[in-house]
Amino acid sequence: MVFLIQQTLLFAVPLMIVALAGVCAERSGVINLALEGIMIFGAFVGVLFIRIMQEMNLFDKESGQILLLLTLLVAAVCGGLFSLLLAFSAINLKADQTIGGTALNMLSPAIVLFFIVLIAQQNTLGMADGSAAGWFMIRPSTFGLPKDYSWGFFGDLILNKVYLSTYICILVFIVVSIVLYKTRFGLRLRACGENPQAADSLGINVYKMRYAGVILSGVLAGLGGFNYALTTAGCSATGAVAGYGFLALAVMIFGNWTPLNIAAGGLLFGLFKCIAATYSTLDINGDGVYMLAEIGISPYVYRMLPYLITLIVLAFTSKKSRVPKAEGIPYDKGQR
Repeated sequence: MVFLIQQTLLFAVPLMIVALAGVCAERSGVINLALEGIMIFGAFVGVLFIRIMQEMNLFDKESGQILLLLTLLVAAVCGGLFSLLLAFSAINLKADQTIGGTALNMLSPAIVLFFIVLIAQQNTLGMADGSAAGWFMIRPSTFGLPKDYSWGFFGDLILNKVYLSTYICILVFIVVSIVLYKTRFGLRLRACGENPQAADSLGINVYKMRYAGVILSGVLAGLGGFNYALTTAGCSATGAVAGYGFLALAVMIFGNWTPLNIAAGGLLFGLFKCIAATYSTLDINGDGVYMLAEIGISPYVYRMLPYLITLIVLAFTSKKSRVPKAEGIPYDKGQR
């Protein structure tokens, strides 16, 4: 049970943080379909930064958590900078936001693969140490206790073999949710996505607020991209995040652009993603029997589960979704 919950969180937390990234942009009035591309860029930058730090021998295993915090910051900043391309095209140039987001989704993998070949002279960028992901995992030995030390159910759940980045992303999710719905900044941001003309009449700079929404969206997507690469993809960057950006968009729509519903949707899809990834070694009853593997169902069915569930859920919930009224509509100051 501990393993199932921890693995579900590993898959769910990146979905939640990237879905919230979509909310930040779309609540301001800008459609951000570039979440997938920003995730790829954030994952690549984070892994590259760790590789450089390792080669320079600036951090050892004892200071691995400090390196992790620094890398999360770098990935977030680079995600925000990359999102400026979408913000400029959508806000200043008033370009079609769907096409702009799609273009960035095509541009990001191309840039990543170009730098991979340029820097590593190969098709993949490996870590300097194949076990480097273990640097950032919280283990009983981290606290000076034996590796086989047991904290009990809840202790093992929250302390044993978990990543610090998972808790950081959960904390960021909570803080950004409070900012969006409990602060003046959040109210102004949401007003720009509902009725920008009315917001402008009250002295709110719609252009600046939409820039803030898109940049915040990029920061969260870059953070989620690196967290995904670290916790679920073996800390590698090959220019792919398994469609997580698009799945996060589905979670956002399923969650009706609200944080609590997004968290519930992220956990639901994370559970099925966990099952798809670990079905062959998942001991549900704890009796050493891998029930899902012995059923005889093709492994491709398990891999399809998260996406099938996404389609089914959206089919039943999309009609009740209430999108921001000014979403995707370029703001014209002279139009009333």
